Amino acid sequence: MSFIDHLEELRWHLVRSVASVLVFSVAAFVSKGFIFGVLILGPSKTDFWSYRMLCKLSEVVGIDALCINELPFIIQSRQLTGQFTMHITSSLVVGLICAFPYAFWEIWRFVAPGLYSHERNLTRGATFFVSFLFMIGVLFGYFIVTPVSVYFLANYQLDPSILNEFDIISYVSTVVTLVLSSGLIFQLPIVMYFLTKAGIVTPEFLITYRKHAIVVIFIVGAVITPPDPFSQMLVSLPIVGLYEVSIYISKRIKRREAKEELKRNAKS
Repeated sequence: MSFIDHLEELRWHLVRSVASVLVFSVAAFVSKGFIFGVLILGPSKTDFWSYRMLCKLSEVVGIDALCINELPFIIQSRQLTGQFTMHITSSLVVGLICAFPYAFWEIWRFVAPGLYSHERNLTRGATFFVSFLFMIGVLFGYFIVTPVSVYFLANYQLDPSILNEFDIISYVSTVVTLVLSSGLIFQLPIVMYFLTKAGIVTPEFLITYRKHAIVVIFIVGAVITPPDPFSQMLVSLPIVGLYEVSIYISKRIKRREAKEELKRNAKS
């Protein structure tokens, strides 16, 4: 194929990807009662699933601080277009999340034919693993990171005279950022896989800086969670687990490359 033919092929893959996002976005826009009233505003209500589970956990472990019975803030719309703009924004984000597996598959269909046969074998199942980790990250961000962050920010006060009255744009932007960021963070094993294959990262490097990475993860977890160790571990441990998985993947790749090198040397 010529360069122009490649561009034409890429254009249609992108068109189908964008179309899938728009289809889901329109469906989300029409279903504003559920999408906005239940999903987006869910973490701002004390009857949210995560808060109810924390209350049950507090009964088991005997720590009352885990139970969240009050969120001392209100959400306002201070701009004329605020609610309408956030309705569109939240619909687009939901559309992107729902269409992500198909959109990524479309892009991968364009990239895969340009790989060598052994590279295609190494990246077999890429669409499934990337989509799976993204969805797990989104769920983690929505049910874990977002509720504890909303709780922390709602209760943070410089002075009792200052009331927390958040603008709808600020609230939605925070929820969207946390959810999508978590989806991207959960791509860490995939990123480490390709960095290891490219020779940029080694297992030794990851192991050497493991302690530094864990300290950073727990510091971030402590900042965004309520002041108790259980909430901090609830956020930090899954990310530490991803780092450990990345080390394991990197080791497997290096062992496989070493075996292949021995086979090539034996043949020569």
